[in-house]
Amino acid sequence: MVKTIGTHSGHFHCDEALAVSMLKHTKEFQGANLVRTRDPAKLEECDIVVDVGGVYDPAKHRYDHHQRGFTETFSDEYQTKLSSAGLVYKHFGKEVIMNLLGKSEIDNEVDIIFARTYKGFIESLDANDNGISAYPNNITPLFKESPTSLPSRVAKKNPNWNENLTDPEIDARFVQASDMAGAELNDFVQGLHNAWLPARSLVVDALEKRFDVNASGRVIAVERACPWKEHLMELEKERNLVDDKSILYVLYPESSPDGNWRIQCVPVRPEGFENRKSLPETWRGFRDDELSRISGVDNCIFVHAGGFIGGNKSRQGVYDMARLSLEL
Repeated sequence: MVKTIGTHSGHFHCDEALAVSMLKHTKEFQGANLVRTRDPAKLEECDIVVDVGGVYDPAKHRYDHHQRGFTETFSDEYQTKLSSAGLVYKHFGKEVIMNLLGKSEIDNEVDIIFARTYKGFIESLDANDNGISAYPNNITPLFKESPTSLPSRVAKKNPNWNENLTDPEIDARFVQASDMAGAELNDFVQGLHNAWLPARSLVVDALEKRFDVNASGRVIAVERACPWKEHLMELEKERNLVDDKSILYVLYPESSPDGNWRIQCVPVRPEGFENRKSLPETWRGFRDDELSRISGVDNCIFVHAGGFIGGNKSRQGVYDMARLSLEL
């Protein structure tokens, strides 16, 4: 028998749009019908209900987060209250990821991507729907957030205030929004699987060889440009590389190891711009021969005015830039 997913009618948000899409990537609810209503009698007939009903009860497949006293989070590690997207992800996320990746079982890769996807994709949607700001209320943002975020684009699928649509037409808009949210989740998961996760082994190898790069052990050379920040910080925690053992600079080739190389500062946070140790102030904003003259390192290409990244025409050149940066 075909199952039925229930959610509320009317104005919709990103959390239930994504929740419905995720459910359709599970064995139980693949190909399920969708009912959008606020009629309790009709919702009672649904096999699973998300974002409406005032009940959170996984045993009964009821996943609402609006009721008084609801405090569920993804795990003890998080403080962000879950939305319907987070609730569905918490209970069905590993199966969803397994199916998106075409796997037949939940393995270690699925477990790693499951955790990373909540932190990097789902949590922000939970916060958005629950009205949780990314910064304290007493801080004025330095700029206005872009209207191109996933919640913003889902919201735009709703009718404009001066646009009259029938309920079936609004339901069709919801399906479009749900498909869009699901496609973005799939793209995120595929990116983790195909690019982000494989980079971990490169960072592991670089950490093991760090004393070959610099005697301090605080510089690593990754043999290919790759997403290294989060892997590095997780591995540092695992290996207790903290305080005066933490990595300050990461070196990597722009393309070929025999070509140009970059030196990049390790940030305090993966998503931040504050560095653990910036490149020397006297180098910043200079290029080419002038930079080589100031730094004393041959074949320099540039150091960004912000002091977070620089370049040289050779591997040895960035090794020298890192060595001098540690000393200055």
